[in-house]
Amino acid sequence: MTINIRPATAQDIDFLVVLERTFLNDELASSAMGLEGQAFGRSELTELVTRHWVVVAEDNGRIIGYVIAGRWAFFETWPIYRTILNRLTRLEWDGPKLTKQNSCQYGPIWIDKNYRGQGVFETLVKGIYQQIAPHFAYVVTFIAEENERSFTAHTQKATMQVADFFTVSARDYYLMVARTQAE
Repeated sequence: MTINIRPATAQDIDFLVVLERTFLNDELASSAMGLEGQAFGRSELTELVTRHWVVVAEDNGRIIGYVIAGRWAFFETWPIYRTILNRLTRLEWDGPKLTKQNSCQYGPIWIDKNYRGQGVFETLVKGIYQQIAPHFAYVVTFIAEENERSFTAHTQKATMQVADFFTVSARDYYLMVARTQAE
């Protein structure tokens, strides 16, 4: 198996829309409390691909995974991201003060179930960090407390650390942070 990691292009948007719906349905089916984040439609995915960062993983020309990152201005219309932004400047974590100028939102990440556990996650994360590094020193994301698989993957394979813990709509989340480049 040879996986190709590359920035998404406008030609990928139709397929990304389908994958985003699949990802959302997977999340909703596996969570009794529902999904608190967002679902990206065609217009949001187009903006992310053209103005922010989307990195895809391909196997024989077929997209089998993707990861998204974007500037805070794109995400701050959703309530959960406003909550995160309000917490950023007050964080007391093992790192510098996080701001809109030195950090961006990372995620979601989706990988086809048939390719999980084969190193695609780490490769996608490395690819998105390389895309973001010239612009931001840090990525920030949130992971639902009950999502142990994602928490483990992000702490062990994406070099993320817990910076905070918060609750939105009666659901608990870890606020995670990582540097986009090695020190």
